[in-house]
Amino acid sequence: VEVLMSKFILVFRLLLRNSFFPVPQPAIGVGSAFEGWSPRETDITYRMLVPLQSPRGCAFHLELGTVEQMLARNFRIHVEPVCTCQRQQLPGEMLCFLHQSEEELRRNQEPSLLQCLCTGSYLDVHKTARWIYQLVRASWVVLPESSHCRLTMLPLSRSCKFKVTKDNKQSLCIEMMFGVQQGKTDIFVSSQSTEATFSPSTMWSESYAVAEAKFFRHMATQAPKDSFHLRCLQICARILVGMGFSTYNLKTAVMHLL
Repeated sequence: VEVLMSKFILVFRLLLRNSFFPVPQPAIGVGSAFEGWSPRETDITYRMLVPLQSPRGCAFHLELGTVEQMLARNFRIHVEPVCTCQRQQLPGEMLCFLHQSEEELRRNQEPSLLQCLCTGSYLDVHKTARWIYQLVRASWVVLPESSHCRLTMLPLSRSCKFKVTKDNKQSLCIEMMFGVQQGKTDIFVSSQSTEATFSPSTMWSESYAVAEAKFFRHMATQAPKDSFHLRCLQICARILVGMGFSTYNLKTAVMHLL
């Protein structure tokens, strides 16, 4: 899965070079499948978080909104044009989004993420998911796996899901989430679905998935060889499937015990 995702990211970056869209960074495996305690033996979904960096001419700023959003740690990603006038520009290079007229930008420059992926001046989760969806489809045809595997795109939500099926009918289900890193920490604001029944398309939830995956990898190096904490977590999570109890709460409790 990680090798396939690295190929996708490489093609993404080639397709997006010299564009004004977010720049995908190497994908990070998160969730139970990568932490070693997936509650399912089959039909495992491999979740990958793709960090997005702001493109040329724009900057990402994370904003907390109402008191309720602060308590839930939900953010909006404000996309702010930045001045590029001081950069040495050659004829035909990018125009400054901040100081050029909209008419001139529309006439002489490719569309920006503000026009394509934002609602107002805020990055839109659903528009970004559709953009990732289109990138996956466009990239697949040039990957060597396309010669002996079949790509099936799954219904869109706040992330991009797809299946890769080999000739022998074995399949991998991958959920590609995306987000913006908070500084140099392992905390992201991500497209990951929240427990709220309705989340505005400009609302991004704070995610500790990367930090949690690193924690489990660290514990794997520190725990005794006969430790069975992952097996216990897996069995308990498997029992809870379909019972309405959050396996994430169970994982949190185990992490505190460790």
